[in-house]
Amino acid sequence: MPNPRLLTPEETLAEEKLAEAKKLLSLPRIVVICGSTRFMAEMAEADLRETKAGKIVVKPGCDLKSPHALWSDPLEAEALKARLDDLHRAKIRLADEVLIVGDYVGDSTRAEIAYARSLGRPVRFTHPDVDPEA
Repeated sequence: MPNPRLLTPEETLAEEKLAEAKKLLSLPRIVVICGSTRFMAEMAEADLRETKAGKIVVKPGCDLKSPHALWSDPLEAEALKARLDDLHRAKIRLADEVLIVGDYVGDSTRAEIAYARSLGRPVRFTHPDVDPEA
């Protein structure tokens, strides 16, 4: 995930309005699950636990490391990865908090953590020792 740009003043205002709207709608907290797709099974388990705790959960929906007809063409897969990175950043913007799953943090996850923190989102870890700031 390349380093995303900072939010514009208009986007920052929109973020504030989104937070206000979520409160007015009495929405449960939204948690986005991040991490390497090698941890998809662990992400599914985290989804169950967070859902049981009463949270709305969003997480990666595609594992490009697993073979699938939708990304079998290398050029299409590369373009899809860029779109999925953008989509995941949107999930981070939507969320109230971020949960990093797994005992490994690669470049993409490190960028997601930095982005979430730049937005002021709390970041939790299933394995706190992998926190780049620890």
